[in-house]
Amino acid sequence: MAAVDDVKAYEKLGAFYLGRRILASGEASRESILYHSKDLTTHAVIIGMTGSGKTGLGLGLIEEAAIDKIPVIAIDPKGDLGNLMLNFPAMQGRDLAPWVDPQSATSKGLSQQQYAEAQAKMWREGLADWDQPLARIQALRDAADINIYTPGSSAGIPVSVLQSFTAPSLAIREDYDAYAQRIQATTTGILTLLSLDADPLTSREHILIANILQYYWDKGEGLEIAGLIGAVQNPPIARIGVMSLDSVYPAKDRFALAMRMNGLLASPGFAAWMQGVPLDARRLFYTEAGKPRVSVMSIAHLSDTERMFFVTMLLSEIINWMRAQPGTGSLRAILYMDEIFGYMPPTANPPSKILLLLLLKQARAFGLGVVLSTQNPVDLDYKGLSNTGTWFIGRLQTDRDKQRVLDGLLGAAAGTEVVEKSELERTLSGLGQRQFLLHNVHANGYLEVFTTRWVMSYLAGPLTREQIKRLTEEKANTPAGQSKPLVAAQLRVPTSTVSPLSMAKPSLAPDIPQYYLAASIAAPETDSTLCYQACLVAAAEVLFSSKKHNIERSETYVLGVNVDDRQLSVEWHDAETLKIDINELSKRGEKAASFRVPAPSLEQAKNYGQWGKQLKRYIRTERGLILYRSARLKLSSEPGETEGDFRIRLQTLANEQRDLAAGKLRNKYGVKVQRLEERLRKAEQAIAREESQASQQKLDTMVSIGSTILGALFGGGRKSSTARRAGSAVSKANRIRKESQDVEDAQENAEALRSQLTELERALQQELATMGEQWDSQLEQLEEVVIRAMASNIHIPLLGLLWRPYWQAPDGFTEPAF
Repeated sequence: MAAVDDVKAYEKLGAFYLGRRILASGEASRESILYHSKDLTTHAVIIGMTGSGKTGLGLGLIEEAAIDKIPVIAIDPKGDLGNLMLNFPAMQGRDLAPWVDPQSATSKGLSQQQYAEAQAKMWREGLADWDQPLARIQALRDAADINIYTPGSSAGIPVSVLQSFTAPSLAIREDYDAYAQRIQATTTGILTLLSLDADPLTSREHILIANILQYYWDKGEGLEIAGLIGAVQNPPIARIGVMSLDSVYPAKDRFALAMRMNGLLASPGFAAWMQGVPLDARRLFYTEAGKPRVSVMSIAHLSDTERMFFVTMLLSEIINWMRAQPGTGSLRAILYMDEIFGYMPPTANPPSKILLLLLLKQARAFGLGVVLSTQNPVDLDYKGLSNTGTWFIGRLQTDRDKQRVLDGLLGAAAGTEVVEKSELERTLSGLGQRQFLLHNVHANGYLEVFTTRWVMSYLAGPLTREQIKRLTEEKANTPAGQSKPLVAAQLRVPTSTVSPLSMAKPSLAPDIPQYYLAASIAAPETDSTLCYQACLVAAAEVLFSSKKHNIERSETYVLGVNVDDRQLSVEWHDAETLKIDINELSKRGEKAASFRVPAPSLEQAKNYGQWGKQLKRYIRTERGLILYRSARLKLSSEPGETEGDFRIRLQTLANEQRDLAAGKLRNKYGVKVQRLEERLRKAEQAIAREESQASQQKLDTMVSIGSTILGALFGGGRKSSTARRAGSAVSKANRIRKESQDVEDAQENAEALRSQLTELERALQQELATMGEQWDSQLEQLEEVVIRAMASNIHIPLLGLLWRPYWQAPDGFTEPAF
């Protein structure tokens, strides 16, 4: 049995503990199956019928990733993956009582509490038998933030999918293929929700919406759903291709499409799609502080159409995030999808298919691993299967499924090891529950049979909406990084709280610069009127320069601040950062608008010079450029990079260095290990020849020499395997009968060789002990460096009065029009 220290050691090497090897006899050994996380960059597929144990394998893989500081987005169509939140370091009956099945307790003649106690005991014993102390559950909880998200529902943490269609990053817009794919995927997702099966090349609905999105996104502007409906009715474009807009899509027909979209928007259940955390891959993969997340996207409650819409939007967002990351050869993050049926079929082309195929082809370069799970191999497009480097194959339901897998395995094994089809067929047919055949291209096509380990999360079965709500209630109220949707009460301002309204524009001194912000939001009510309110606006261009930190960076701040009636000193630290381009500010407002009387201090031209000096002093003393520095890695954050984003970058770099260190250890110990294994193999063959009458269990015990630590180094890609070769030798030994040789000497020789392997393992552990916690960026103490700007490097190109537009409602409330 592996010691607790062994488990800690292989986790330092980025190895996933998946289970134990199945011997030639069909029984499980004590030798651990360890999978190198780096191998997952070439993606994986899990195939197995209902009851094969593929969900347990998937949960175990996600648990391993979380412990290894690898974030995961897991799409959950069935509701099983939410069990990842049922991890209890104490594993007591009181922990499990709310989650056990009352009917199961009744059928066994137990109360719910008694049944929970029995389940907790079974889980503790199961974990112990699989060399997993309860402290490992605490390590899982400490390593990652686990949440359940429920798009279109408030049962878990809701996800805002349709509040706005944010413009892709500049990097995406400059990549023609990526940009076109993002536009097509978003458009297809919208039309899917409308139950419109629109071909991108022939559907005028698809062509129109795609052109509208491109128009706004080309300018870097996002578009809210209400704005999109308005743009469908009155598009900002006059032509589509070489033809006029009305020729391609007449106004009457566009109005019908807009009404259909508006009907969807007005439906009672649609509001749930516009509330909650933004659909942002960065927030789903990491907390604001940079801690890895396991985000379970539960979609079991959605209809098929809604599921396809959400999956399409999510995949598109992940691709957008992926392309913004620097390349890496290590595993950065995982996208896991349970039950891929219908999303990447071999014949049809649903909107999710092109995105999944794109991820399987391109995600490797960015360190994003994709893991797909399915009951039937025929559910997967062959192009997708050809781009997965790891196959986990469990029990299969039909002969057609077996034949599909056999053909795939034989094709993948071509040019590596010779694999007999009949032997493979027998292996697949003999797989039991929780047993899988592992094919990994990084192990030279080597095939391994193993049984999955005991998962640390309690398996309560598919979670109900009430159970999800209970689990996430606290996080749903105040989740890390959640931006709560603004409701009308937050946006609307009663007339009594603002200055008096005047139909005429106030007369100000000519030397007071005045600017107007354009009204970009349509009136909320037909009888609303436009009015302007004044605030102080300033733009500052700042140069931060530091030879010591090799920084030369320009920043532009546009700040707006409300000024009291007779306020002479402006509190610039209370100013609002305005996301506007000062070059787009107008010198004229709308003719039919009314104005609120500005504060008296804003009407005094002499105040503006004083406010400008205060602004320069504020920037010089309080608006420094903050950098974070890692002394261990000798790396500083980029200007504007948050501490959380910097820690994410450090974790990626640490993973790369860990994988490099593991590679060096493989080179250092590899030759010695293989030489000893070969000698040990021959010694055990000699023992086998002389003990042909001994029980299979005894032989298997002697053959099972697997070492947790050495397996972590060599298990994922070993060119040879003592257990496999010895298992073959045992099979031969059963056919050979000899009665006498010096068994005792052979056993002593084998024991000496095992001792040498143990010494190698001990030496390796000593090297690992010196590594400490250097692979965990969350524990590192970062130095905060503040770079101040000199007064001569602060320029104020704009300082004046800004008129901001609002919609005045008949009930005396106003709403922003910008």
